[in-house]
Amino acid sequence: MSDHLHDELTKEREAEILAAEREVYYPPAEVVAAAHVKDYQSLYEQAVNDLEGFWAERAQELEWYAPWEKVLDESKAPFYQWFVGAKTNIVHNALDRHLKTWRRNKLALIWEGENGEHRTLSYFALGREVNKFANVLKSMGVRKGDRVTIYMGRIPELIIAMLATAKIGAIHSVVYGGFSTEALADRIEDARSKVLVTADGGWLRGKTVNLKDIADEAVRRSGYVEHVLVVKRTGQPVNMQTSRDFWLHDLLALPIASQKCDTEVMDAEDPLFILYTSGTTGRPKGVLHTHGGYQVYVSTTLKWVFDIKDEDRYWCAADPGWITGHSYIVYGPLILGATSFMYEGGPDYPFPNRWWQMIEKYGITVLYTAPTAIRGLMRYGESWPNRYDLSSLRLLGSVGEPINPEAWRWYYRVIGKERCPIMDTWWQTETGGFMISPLPITPLKPGSATRPLPGIVADVVDEEGNSCKPNEDGYLVIKRPWPGMLRTVYGDPDRYVQQYWSKFGHKGWYLAGDSARRDEDGYIWVIGRIDDVIKVAGYRLGTAEIESALVSHPAVAEAAVIGVPDEIKGHAIHAFCIPRAGVPLPTEEELKQHVRKEMGPIAVPARIEFVSVLPKTRSGKIMRRVLRARALGQPEGDLSTLEA
Repeated sequence: MSDHLHDELTKEREAEILAAEREVYYPPAEVVAAAHVKDYQSLYEQAVNDLEGFWAERAQELEWYAPWEKVLDESKAPFYQWFVGAKTNIVHNALDRHLKTWRRNKLALIWEGENGEHRTLSYFALGREVNKFANVLKSMGVRKGDRVTIYMGRIPELIIAMLATAKIGAIHSVVYGGFSTEALADRIEDARSKVLVTADGGWLRGKTVNLKDIADEAVRRSGYVEHVLVVKRTGQPVNMQTSRDFWLHDLLALPIASQKCDTEVMDAEDPLFILYTSGTTGRPKGVLHTHGGYQVYVSTTLKWVFDIKDEDRYWCAADPGWITGHSYIVYGPLILGATSFMYEGGPDYPFPNRWWQMIEKYGITVLYTAPTAIRGLMRYGESWPNRYDLSSLRLLGSVGEPINPEAWRWYYRVIGKERCPIMDTWWQTETGGFMISPLPITPLKPGSATRPLPGIVADVVDEEGNSCKPNEDGYLVIKRPWPGMLRTVYGDPDRYVQQYWSKFGHKGWYLAGDSARRDEDGYIWVIGRIDDVIKVAGYRLGTAEIESALVSHPAVAEAAVIGVPDEIKGHAIHAFCIPRAGVPLPTEEELKQHVRKEMGPIAVPARIEFVSVLPKTRSGKIMRRVLRARALGQPEGDLSTLEA
């Protein structure tokens, strides 16, 4: 590119970064005073100086059947092992140990159905239901090491099924209840599951989802499932195949469903669950996590980041079918003895007040959700949340993708009333838990995940592995292992090595697959997936940055950008925008000028299209490869993970 253009771009980007760096939000004194972690730097340095001692100290906060012989075994790197020789079961720490204390009568779960139904489960009641379900699984022939696929909506039985599977030493594979037949069949086949747990249907936006019909076809295609357990949720008519399909409530009424069930003693490195992540190409990867290290990591990070207290009512608004749900709806909160809230339906059904109404009704203190949901609710304006008393909230959270500053500010101002710090968490299915995140004591910058958590050594590096200078884009890498890390790709160790360790594995570094930059304060700004970085005229531009510029216009609710081939620049930017309701639609040229002002001339899209929806995965991530295929008139490929 020309020196003039490069200088102009550099000045624009420097101005943007400097503006973001200057915009700092400090946590209230009462939040800092109550935080579990009072001194980030000393805790971080403790981990740097003695990584194994640091994690051993965290692990001692849990109960173990037998202690470890070695904290970290790196002899077969990158197949790391944690708490080698220890005997445990995550269900012991999530349930069993609480039943010996006052927490046995504390609420573990508050649930509201989309149709207004309510259920509550104390730790005692949850333990009882898990034991009964575990005994039913045993009667189906499920044994230690067997795989159980779980496919249903956001109902308590999903959590119960996960815990029951883990309790008897089997491995759960949860498949999100919105996935297609093909996606479910592929995951059953890859895991070779002998039992499928599903429901007759699920409620979504006032309609029923035919889960059992989808499950029947998936079982027919995969060929591994011997038994199907069916939860009665909607009462819709379904086909029940004799000797294969069983109503769960019928089995729970039989003597086989005893309220007593011993928890299987597991090795710390025994598999706990497989969770499939789609990626942009290739078949889904079965990410494998284990009992020992995972339980230490998720409980520690949840305690630090969301400062969980006994009196909290914590709401992670994700689905248990995703890693956010596994770590921070099911296992993390239960290990900490917390009270969690779970809601079955969509955030704006039947009206955009649903979330705010429930926060007031249940006295929710911590809300953890995705930028997609925040932006979606932003579209309806401030009047809906302003009708409700949200004063119970003390912390907010964001997960799933980088949150654009405009949505961050709305979330902070309108929902948090400028007194609730936002924990903007960066992590992955593969990492098991939060990696880069503020703590309640951390000064915040809209759009930055701030710093690596204590025990995590993160860096932003160039192609050769050299640390990038401040405000230079590079690869996000993790330089030391951590207890919550994935152990392998299920059934495909070569893919595990190739996917995560091939580029910098010779240095022992995990490649996150995201591009990022670090500012002068050491704050990390995640730009987006490496394959979501557009190279325009030789300069790397993150899709998240351009999308943030578009969404900062008052008429744009959501945006997605892709790169399309361009003879002169290499790539040109093509943008798709969802207009905000009730705001006059700008011209394409007006939006281009807005982006020029926000980011500089090199970031101006060559074309901007207004659309009503964007293709997204069920976890809310924009599928840019689908947009790219549509823009270029190419086949769209596997759409099994596409939101309905």
